[in-house]
Amino acid sequence: MDHAGGLDVLVNNAGIFPRGTIEEMSLADFDRTLAVNVRAVFVAAKAAVRHLPAGGRIITIGSTLGERVARPGMSAYAASKAAVVGMSRAFARDLGARGITSVVVQPGPTDTDMNPADGPRAASTLALSAVGRHASPEDLAATVAHVAGAGGAFITGSVITVDGGVNA
Repeated sequence: MDHAGGLDVLVNNAGIFPRGTIEEMSLADFDRTLAVNVRAVFVAAKAAVRHLPAGGRIITIGSTLGERVARPGMSAYAASKAAVVGMSRAFARDLGARGITSVVVQPGPTDTDMNPADGPRAASTLALSAVGRHASPEDLAATVAHVAGAGGAFITGSVITVDGGVNA
């Protein structure tokens, strides 16, 4: 780590989204969702805290589906994103004395490969949005940059929702 200049910020931004109702989803898909969306966040944070200085940040990308599920078939994903919120708040307590913050940036519909703005679910998703559009990756990046920078020094144990009013 020293040869690279150290570590100041960890951004957990990996996830999978298998769809299926409780009757349809296999236990293997459920376990894989928790492994990627929850366990990996824990493993990455555990590795990072050895290197994070005071003022370090752990930022995890969550989802509005962790608090509001608008249609069937999202139980594993929603459970994983709700777990990330609880875990991130616990990280804030665990690491606060060291001056390390932990925040969840919680996007709503965002134009990505996993959720394209012109995809098959776009129209029904946009019907939930107060602003009538998907977020761009840049919309989320701006929030992450703020939390990672000086403006985020006193934000910890928090969930920042960037969803165009979907959960309003």
